[in-house]
Amino acid sequence: MSQLDLVLLWHMHQPDYRNYATNEFVLPWVYLHAIKDYTDMAYHLEMHPQTKAVINFVPVLLDQLEDYVEQFSAGQIRDPLLRLLSTPELEHITMQDRLFVFDSCFLSNHTTMLQPYPAYRRLHELYNMLNQRSEAELIYFSGQYLADLLVWYHLAWMGESVRRNNGFVMKLMAQCEGFTVTDRMQLFNLIGDLIQKLIPRYRKLAESGQIELSTTPHYHPLAPLLIDFSAARDSQADATLPVNNNYPGGRSRVAYHLSSAITSHTQRFSEKPAGIWPAEGAISTPLLKILAEQNCRWSASGEGVLVNSLRTSYPDEPLPDRNHYLYRPYRVAGEAEQVICFFRDDQLSDLIGFEYAKWFGRDAAENFIQSLERITHSTPAGGNPVVSVILDGENAWESYPYNGFYFLDDLYSLLDSHPVIRTTTYRDYIASTEHADHIATLPTLAAGSWVYGTFSTWIGDKEKNCAWDMLCAAKHSFDLVMQSDQLTDEEKAKACRQLASCESSDWFWWFGDYNPAHSVASFDQLFRQNLFHLYHLLKLPVPSAVLEPISKGSAQAEASSTMRRSS
Repeated sequence: MSQLDLVLLWHMHQPDYRNYATNEFVLPWVYLHAIKDYTDMAYHLEMHPQTKAVINFVPVLLDQLEDYVEQFSAGQIRDPLLRLLSTPELEHITMQDRLFVFDSCFLSNHTTMLQPYPAYRRLHELYNMLNQRSEAELIYFSGQYLADLLVWYHLAWMGESVRRNNGFVMKLMAQCEGFTVTDRMQLFNLIGDLIQKLIPRYRKLAESGQIELSTTPHYHPLAPLLIDFSAARDSQADATLPVNNNYPGGRSRVAYHLSSAITSHTQRFSEKPAGIWPAEGAISTPLLKILAEQNCRWSASGEGVLVNSLRTSYPDEPLPDRNHYLYRPYRVAGEAEQVICFFRDDQLSDLIGFEYAKWFGRDAAENFIQSLERITHSTPAGGNPVVSVILDGENAWESYPYNGFYFLDDLYSLLDSHPVIRTTTYRDYIASTEHADHIATLPTLAAGSWVYGTFSTWIGDKEKNCAWDMLCAAKHSFDLVMQSDQLTDEEKAKACRQLASCESSDWFWWFGDYNPAHSVASFDQLFRQNLFHLYHLLKLPVPSAVLEPISKGSAQAEASSTMRRSS
């Protein structure tokens, strides 16, 4: 039986939730995922030192984690939900803060994060007893109710590894209700401690050689589209493009995001990243050239991109069985041949992302291992397959019981002892001379992403294209001001950072009526706030279009759309 190399890449990302005009965090997802998913991910690796993985941290996520560390150190909290958790007299908070608690503290997967806890479920039932939930009615909820709600929300978001090993958290969960100011402050301090220790834990794992740390262009831009909107037509010939043909200076902006990411990664982890996971696994030939210029050794994308590329490269030949083309690395012919490209197994990745949450953990882990064993049996003679399983390191686990604890523990245990399957990292795989003959050449790369192999999630419909046109207009204004003497060097630096935040792929992801209305409203407002502040920093009037919502979403859409199936 052939040896199988398995690369697990966990992609850690949150967009920039900071309002630079107020320095407040608008949404709490960075610190909530930190205490739940990033903490648990580190724990499972620490418990299974033989399991190797690639951990991809987007720099803007690390920036925000460090921001939280600074907030706790300074005692000046700029996240309203954290601030309310530590507020002594909740009875006397403003109606605005009261509404904020109610709007925030039931946002989760209720099946796995609310229903299992009777005391938390009771708080939700009491809230639902009020039909209208007007301000006049909400005033009847006591400060004790608000305290218990805030505590339970943070307990529900606590990592399973913390719930099982921290005596104080166990005490709070057993207590169920009547949480005191002292209880809340201890929980608040625990959150600070978990965040402060998080990056050092991953740094230690990297220093031991167990994990490879990779990065993404700094603010998670959809790089191929920034370079050239027409890249969308590589995979969708009839894609409707924005009114503006191209994003002004897009190539230099991508180079800026990449250079900034490599610099920040090197400063944080004392070594340059060997590879780049591009935002949304979105690659194109011009992007690979930029990666090559920065001496990046590997990149990765989705299976759909490889399929489209093979069909483009060999239009007269039928596509062979996926076992004959998927489980090997590629060089793209041309100027970027030094960048080795890997392509994820979309089926296996989507099983973890969308299906295994419905299974018993052990059954899911065994099914995953059996799927890998079938790949080894189906590999052509003499081939040593390398299987890439790549997905978000945070969003899937809300759907799993116990935050995926049993699945990950069983999966890593089975991998540790398997005689044929070997976990590795891309850096180690490339460094091994035994794999040199397995790298194939791809004549043509069809630009695309890990979602459907296309860019349709970010461009092509009226609302997404409208957002691109607004960003293009802002970039045009930015260029004119930068070429003048209107701003000081410090003001230019602030405007440049603000523009980078506007260029994130996340804003375009959420526009569209297939997304839930409450999420669309939040991200629509964040995008337009970013543009508003950019014009303010440029000392220009704000266009009226920036003041109007772009998208409304749908009340009938899924509760969560933070991930998409690959096909």
